Amino acid sequence: AICGHGCKYGECMGPNKCKCFPGFTGKSCNQDLNECGLKPRPCEHRCMNTHGSYKCYCLNGYVLMPDGTCASSRTCAMVNCQYGCEEVKGEVQCLCPSGGLQLGPNGRTCIDIDECSAGQAVCSYNRRCINTFGSYYCKCQLGYELKYVSSRYDCVDVNECVTNTHGCNLHAECLNTEGSFKCKCKQGYRGNGIDCT
Repeated sequence: AICGHGCKYGECMGPNKCKCFPGFTGKSCNQDLNECGLKPRPCEHRCMNTHGSYKCYCLNGYVLMPDGTCASSRTCAMVNCQYGCEEVKGEVQCLCPSGGLQLGPNGRTCIDIDECSAGQAVCSYNRRCINTFGSYYCKCQLGYELKYVSSRYDCVDVNECVTNTHGCNLHAECLNTEGSFKCKCKQGYRGNGIDCT
């Protein structure tokens, strides 16, 4: 096939008939095609024509996606939250998975709330608060042990005198008390119950 006028950016398909490469137009394929003027528009926000092609740009606060669309630059994927996030009215907010965690100063990572020192924990009188990451638990105070009593778990006094975990002197008497014990030297001996002479 002969194209007398030539096909600058295309190929000759028949007598004086050019098939233009993408981005070019005209009888001899020598004119740049302004893709920005096409309908539908190739870009969502802004379009800049280039020689043989075009470039898409997005408005401030948006990023160009691979498919040519513009997405808010503050999407969950881009904020890089530690646990997850939600988008509300175009704003992205990182989330923490439990009430015992709060967003740190950077707004992306979660830090532990110490419910024990903050006074938010609810432990009964014979239990002490143990802080954990994102929560807390109540542990029996020293001198008490967890037992299943009357269809529920409760902290019950340990009788150190019966379990022989008192440390009283051989010549002393062990007296169990609520949550603890006392040692009293037997008659004929003197001392504090730990030491009897």
